[in-house]
Amino acid sequence: AVLALTRHRPSCERPLASHGQAVRKRLPWQQAKHNISVAMTAEEAPFARAEQAKNEGNELFKKNNYVKAIVAYTIAIQFSEDGADDDGLDTLDGMKEKNPNIQVYYANRAFCHLKMESYGSALSDATKAIQAKPDFPKGYYRRGSAYLALGRPKDALKDFTQLCKLAPSDKDAREKLKACQKQVQQEKFALAIASDKTKPMSETVVLGSMDVDSQYGGPVYESGKVTPEFCQQLMEWQRQEKTIAKKYAYAIVLDMIQLLKNLTALVDIDVPEDKEFTVCGDVHGQYYDLLNIWKINGLPSEDNPYLFNGDFVDRGSFSSEVILILFAWKLCYPQHMNLSRGNHETRNMNKLYGFEGEVTKKFDEDLYTLFCEAFCLLPLCHVINKKVFVVHGGLFSTDNVTLDAIRKVNRDCEPPDEGLMTEMLWSDPQGGKGRTPSKRGVGVAFGEDVTDNFLKTNDLKLVIRSHEMKEEGYEVEHSGKLITVFSAPNYCDQMGNKGAFIRFNGKTLEPKMTSFAAVPHPNVRPMQYANPMLGSMFGM
Repeated sequence: AVLALTRHRPSCERPLASHGQAVRKRLPWQQAKHNISVAMTAEEAPFARAEQAKNEGNELFKKNNYVKAIVAYTIAIQFSEDGADDDGLDTLDGMKEKNPNIQVYYANRAFCHLKMESYGSALSDATKAIQAKPDFPKGYYRRGSAYLALGRPKDALKDFTQLCKLAPSDKDAREKLKACQKQVQQEKFALAIASDKTKPMSETVVLGSMDVDSQYGGPVYESGKVTPEFCQQLMEWQRQEKTIAKKYAYAIVLDMIQLLKNLTALVDIDVPEDKEFTVCGDVHGQYYDLLNIWKINGLPSEDNPYLFNGDFVDRGSFSSEVILILFAWKLCYPQHMNLSRGNHETRNMNKLYGFEGEVTKKFDEDLYTLFCEAFCLLPLCHVINKKVFVVHGGLFSTDNVTLDAIRKVNRDCEPPDEGLMTEMLWSDPQGGKGRTPSKRGVGVAFGEDVTDNFLKTNDLKLVIRSHEMKEEGYEVEHSGKLITVFSAPNYCDQMGNKGAFIRFNGKTLEPKMTSFAAVPHPNVRPMQYANPMLGSMFGM
C-alpha cells in the first residue's frame, strides 16, 4: 500500500515568454526552485542553492512529509545538473562543473521512495548515486534496501557485500550483510524442502492431536456453526490482546480453504436495488482501526455486506487478529463478506513485512503455511452488478483485456514475475495517458486511456482499487472513472493520513466515500515482527 508520487520536473525549463506571449504560470516545483534562486545573491554559487534545497528536504523528511521532501531533493539535483551554466556558458574546458554532492541528493531521494514503497524509483535513484560516486557507501545501502524490499535478496547481497568493502569498520553494514546472507541461505533451504513435499498442509494437519488448554476462557470455534455471536466474541477477545486457542485458529483457516476452493479468480457480486454495499481498502494489520470501521459502518451481515480489497496483513502488528476475524465473518456470511487478494497476501511480502514472523510467534510455523495456502485461493477481483470492477492494484500492460480472460487466470500460486495476476496485484494509475514502468518495480503505471479501454471492452462504468495510501483515505482519478480507497489511517503510525471506505447503493451504484481518523491501539509498534533488517532500514 503507498502515496502517489509528485511528478519530477523535466530536464530543462521552458524559456520565458517573449513580448506578446502569455507568461505561463509556474508549476509548484518551478516556483519552489525560483524561490530558492531569488533568496540567493548573485555571487553565491548555484551549488549552494542545491545545498539549501537539500536541507529543506531533510527537514521535510524529519516531519514524514516524503512527497515534499522528494520535490526538494529533485530541485537540489536540478540545480546540480544545470546550475553550473546558469549564465549560459560552459567551463573553459567545455565541460559542466560537477556538483561533488549530487550523489547525496540521489541517495536521500531514494530513501524517500523506500519510505513510500516506490521501490523501483528507489532502485533507480540509488543506482544514479552509485554512478555519480562509485565508492559512495550510502548508495549501495539504499540500493540493497530496495532489492530486499522487492524480494531480491541475492541482488541485495551483492550490494551489502560491496558496502562492507567500502565501510569495513561499520558495524551496522556488517550486520546487514550477515542478515542478508542468512536470508539467502534460508530461501535455498526452503526451496529444497518444498521440492520434497507432495501434499499441502491442509491435507496433513490433524486437529484431533491438538489440545485446548483447560484454563482457556475464550471463544470456542465449531466447524460449520459460525454465528455472528461467535464473531463478536472473537472481536472482543482479540481486542483485549488475547489469542484464540491454536486449535481453533487452525480450524478457521482449514474451513476457509475449503470455502475458497469453490470460488474463482473473478467473483460476481449482485447487490439488490434496495440494498447497500461497502468496499474497504488496505487494512495492513491495523486491527483497532478495523474495529472502528465496523463501529462507524455496522458489522457485516446479510443486510450490510462488505468487500475487503486485499492487503489485510503485514506492517501493522495485529495482522493475525485482522485475518482471523475477516475469515470468521466470511465463514459466517459466505455470500455477504467478500475478500480479495492483495500483493501482501504473498510469501515474499509476508517474510519481509511481518506476517510470517507474527503468526510464528503467536502460533507456529505450520499455521503460517496454512495461511499461505488460503491466500493462494483468494479471488483476484470482483465485479459489482456487472458495472463496477474492484481489484487490489490496477490494470494491465496490454489493451482489450476481457473479464473472461481474467476468469481463466490460475490464482492458486504465488504471483509470477509478470502477467495479468501480477498486474492486478501491483499496478497503479497515473495522470495523463499511456503506460510507464511502475515506480514500484513491479506491475505497470497506467493512464486514463487504459482505464477507458478496459471499461469499454467490458461494458463497465467504474474501477475501484486500493494499494496506495491517500491523504483522505481515497482519491478520485481518471475523470471520475477510477477511485482508490485505502482503509489504514495513520499508516504505520507515521503518515498522518485518514482511512476511508466506499458505500454503493444497488440501484444507482453511485459511490459515497467516508473518511475516518485513526484510533488508539496498544503500545505495540508497527513492523514489530518484520524482518529486522528491513525494519531498521525504514526507521521502524
